[in-house]
Amino acid sequence: MSAYDDLMAFQRDTEALAQVAGRLSWDQETMMPRGAADQRSDERAAMEAILHQRRTDPRIGDWLAAIAEENLDPVARAQLRHIRRSHDRSVRVPERLASEIARMVSRSHVIWAEARADDDFAAFAPALKEVIALRQEEGAALAAGGDVYDALLDDYEPGAKAADLEAMFGALRPRLVALREAVLAKPAPQGLSGAFDEAGQMKLARLLAKTFGYDMRRGRVDKAVHPFSSGSGDDVRITTRTMPLEPFNCFYSTIHEVGHGSYEQNIDPRYRLTPLGAGVSMGVHESQSRIYENQLGRSRAFTGWLYGQMRDTFGDIGIADEDGFYAAVNKVRNGYIRTEADELQYNLHVLLRFDLERALISGDLQVDDLETAWNDRFLADFGFAVDKPSDGVLQDVHWSAGLFGYFPTYSLGNVYAGCLYKALRDAVPGLDGQLAQGDTSGATDWLRDNLQQHGGLYTPREVIEKASGAAPSEAPLLDYLEEKFSAIYGL
Repeated sequence: MSAYDDLMAFQRDTEALAQVAGRLSWDQETMMPRGAADQRSDERAAMEAILHQRRTDPRIGDWLAAIAEENLDPVARAQLRHIRRSHDRSVRVPERLASEIARMVSRSHVIWAEARADDDFAAFAPALKEVIALRQEEGAALAAGGDVYDALLDDYEPGAKAADLEAMFGALRPRLVALREAVLAKPAPQGLSGAFDEAGQMKLARLLAKTFGYDMRRGRVDKAVHPFSSGSGDDVRITTRTMPLEPFNCFYSTIHEVGHGSYEQNIDPRYRLTPLGAGVSMGVHESQSRIYENQLGRSRAFTGWLYGQMRDTFGDIGIADEDGFYAAVNKVRNGYIRTEADELQYNLHVLLRFDLERALISGDLQVDDLETAWNDRFLADFGFAVDKPSDGVLQDVHWSAGLFGYFPTYSLGNVYAGCLYKALRDAVPGLDGQLAQGDTSGATDWLRDNLQQHGGLYTPREVIEKASGAAPSEAPLLDYLEEKFSAIYGL
């Protein structure tokens, strides 16, 4: 065997073990007995230690040095790009630190869940301090004298810099705020009425998953406190949640996670259990979940079909026609929760978290001051006060899981989705007619062929440019939002 063959055989086992580690996390969120938390943290730490040993194995450097890349095809060179990057980053992080981060975030997640249920930030603060200290140590090791936050961000969006994202988000904010103010000055559309039983919500959620192309033979839909997607290839799992008076939360969380799951399921099977066999970045991943959820799932055409499905499932829902239902789905209203936010205000929630977590990692903001800082910023951005920690600083799972650098990829994904949707509309002229029949295949096939199948073959920016035909820009997203909400609210 050649050095390349030896390296890829070794990497395949590493990728397989990483999938097993991911399954431990999925189980912890969905089915693990509550009393198993301490044991699970040890299990995850042990698995992370094994993975770190493999990612830092000296043979990787030897194999990379022995491979003549000029003799390889573009796919093989892309594989090496990912392996080299992973190896270079992994060798900077001591095994002890990698293992301790895995152990701590497993414990921290359980503490966060209990603190959230009790609306007690003080109960979570000590664990959060430990998580931040560990991630600061990791970021410093990775940065090697550079920006610590950028080093953490690179885990989720390779090549991205916080300063560049700050400039992009700064361009988003003025037009978003102006549009929000104009919309909120108008009368709000009528909402749903009645209660929506869990069985009916889950039945319709699974129908929506299939409607958007999620392959249930290689996936499943479960419930979790915080909806998420995990896995790749032939084992891709998603979760959703139900609320008796808020069925849209269930339905659009499901469509959102299906966007993530379908991306993983649609990657070229030749890349399975290789570095190319997963989504290339969280920003690109989020572009798929957001375009499924918003540009497609909340469109006038698709909501017309969904209106019929809801009436068939629940009977009278308090809305007389499809136009009223479309307005209800896209209702702009004040709210605390990021995952429940309308398209117009969602990015403002993300920008708040982006700024706060940068300050936490830099040391400019201390954990003991975080709740106050959150509440002050929320009041300034949204114009009303946070009522309780579970609606504020405790609402998201990310910091308990140590995912510092993740939040900005949500807004970056929205920007990417705006670029992709503009190209999709041009490429599929009959899209609205298809969506009105509950047929998403024109859109999802285009996304599969132009983006999803490539997995990690290209860099994040390259794959967006190839699919959309232009460099990423916030302009298509802003134009889409202004056109959509101006029509709904008669601006």
